Amino acid sequence: MSGSGGASVSVSGLTKSFPGSPSVLDGVDLSVGAGTSMVLLGPSGCGKTTLLRIIAGLERPDAGTVRVGDRELVGPGTFVTPDRRNIGMVFQDWALFSHLNVARNVGFGLPRPERRSSPRIDESLRMVDMETMSDREIDTLSGGQRQRVALARALAPRPEVLLLDEPFSNLDATLRSTLRTELRELLKDLSVTSIFVTHDQEEAFILGDRIAVMNQGRVVQSGTAVEIYESPVDKWVGDFVGESNLIAGTATVASSRTVDTPFGPVEMDRDITGPVDVLVRPERLILNRAGQADRSETVDPNRRNAGHGVMATVSSVEYLGHGTRYRLDWQGVELTAREVDSPRFTVGETVRAALREGTFRGFSKA
Repeated sequence: MSGSGGASVSVSGLTKSFPGSPSVLDGVDLSVGAGTSMVLLGPSGCGKTTLLRIIAGLERPDAGTVRVGDRELVGPGTFVTPDRRNIGMVFQDWALFSHLNVARNVGFGLPRPERRSSPRIDESLRMVDMETMSDREIDTLSGGQRQRVALARALAPRPEVLLLDEPFSNLDATLRSTLRTELRELLKDLSVTSIFVTHDQEEAFILGDRIAVMNQGRVVQSGTAVEIYESPVDKWVGDFVGESNLIAGTATVASSRTVDTPFGPVEMDRDITGPVDVLVRPERLILNRAGQADRSETVDPNRRNAGHGVMATVSSVEYLGHGTRYRLDWQGVELTAREVDSPRFTVGETVRAALREGTFRGFSKA
């Protein structure tokens, strides 16, 4: 889209509460680089949508500032109205007008002389593969087609920033997967800065150059998908972003990177002291039948078992098509393991669970 391009977004110290409810936003700070795709990831009620609506100008914060590029949109004595922010928004329910056809929906946010006919309408519809449906009525469209129209409408004014509030939540899984991949490529091509709200981890990883994890009105961690998944700042983030096992261990030497666990000695990714909970992702557990050699030695000699392993009983087998998830009972503690294989074990079978080599994230109990 000619003339498009992203602007940076900076949020500082945003607070917001509603009558009769606790604080929804509690001093939120967020920085989004120009042309970057930022995903707000968090559980329901954590403040994601409220933050998005404040950036759009649909809500006023109690305190704090919002800047887009070098423009202050929200601050002490400053509030720029939504129509003057050059920000597009795609709503969760799409918010299309049933009494207007596709083209007029797309043109709704344009200057009045361009709302019925404009090259920008045609261009936006081409970008979302809807150019042959400009005369269609909204009620005749499928969910996926309505999503495309909502996106075209948001892009038609050539915004510097695009906000998306769980726009795929009303779509089936297959269509959702297709559209989010298309959206990722489109936003990259246009270099539009985007902020996307979701509670779906896979969606966040696909769409986000960076991810801001929110909980209880705060951004608790911001980083790349790899940083969030492999180096969570605390146990809550580790458990929320993907499945996790917590293995108790002890750093016997002060400020050590080696922790003793029932699986054997484990190398940490940072210095740690005293009692520790070691975060072990399901794919980092190696399973073998009792008495058999470590499977990692025959499958991949460069990823040998980092410890001695423990004996556990298979309590659940879940075949997922792209792999298998096992629930294990280890002395009353549930462990989760995941393999990119068809099921190899059955419920009730005893297996040896060991850890793949590498460094692990740990959280001090002190």
